[in-house]
Amino acid sequence: MTVLATGDVLDALHGVRWPAERPVSGGTPGGHRARTRGSSAEFAEYRSYRQGEDVRRLDWKVLARTDRAYVRLAEDHAPLPTTVVVDASASMAFPAGTTAKWLHAARLAVGLAAVAHATGDPVGLRITSGRVLPPRMRQGVVAGITQALTDAVPGGSAGMAPSFASLQGRVALVSDFLGDTDAVVSLVRAARTRGTVVYAVHVVDSRELDPPRGAALVADPETPALQRPLIPATRGAYLASFARWRSELADDFHRAGAHYVLTVSGSAGEPAARAVRRIVAGWPQPADDRLGAPFA
Repeated sequence: MTVLATGDVLDALHGVRWPAERPVSGGTPGGHRARTRGSSAEFAEYRSYRQGEDVRRLDWKVLARTDRAYVRLAEDHAPLPTTVVVDASASMAFPAGTTAKWLHAARLAVGLAAVAHATGDPVGLRITSGRVLPPRMRQGVVAGITQALTDAVPGGSAGMAPSFASLQGRVALVSDFLGDTDAVVSLVRAARTRGTVVYAVHVVDSRELDPPRGAALVADPETPALQRPLIPATRGAYLASFARWRSELADDFHRAGAHYVLTVSGSAGEPAARAVRRIVAGWPQPADDRLGAPFA
């Protein structure tokens, strides 16, 4: 079992919060501005008193000053249930022997869960291999998510769509999107109509962006019999095709209403904590030589 070290990620994310992009439905108190207005301490506006309302809601100072009855309204706050869905298919075990892509995805998931939990939101986990932890606000939920990811081993060809289909609130999809992406994009479009906020976190390994320059035989990790030679003569075509696919994928998610964020794993990749900060801030793409500008 590969050890999932997350202490550095959690330390680097101390104090980071994940704001909601719009007011959320009220209910139990939470960390985001709610759609309702009530009697909390955060003033919002005045409204004329309506006959039959509780007179204790009147602002007596305004009544005395203007001889008009007003109710003082304030912003309510509500939680936003957050679920992190992590792709555990075989392609996430790249490259063989190091599983750098999977470890990066798992550290991202723990970081996102920790930030959501610190914001006051219930947070849960779904791994495509079958493990489900419903959103909870209790203490220790992040440790439980870390353990579930530590126990998981990427393999097989399970898609993302079944794990995502019924989710509401805020959802982060952490994947290389080499599986059932068309179905996922369709579900994102449907999810947005019911108010679900979706973050498509695209994990790409640095060795996929810059493969070996010598000859190699590459295989589809989920269909090992599917193999292709990668030689210097075909390297340029591969890089162009991969770049075009990433661009089209980003466009598909944006049109469906998701926040698309690309992050790079591997020794030449992006620290997980930095990627989490970009995700919760809505910055879509890392600065990298192969994608734009050098890492800051």
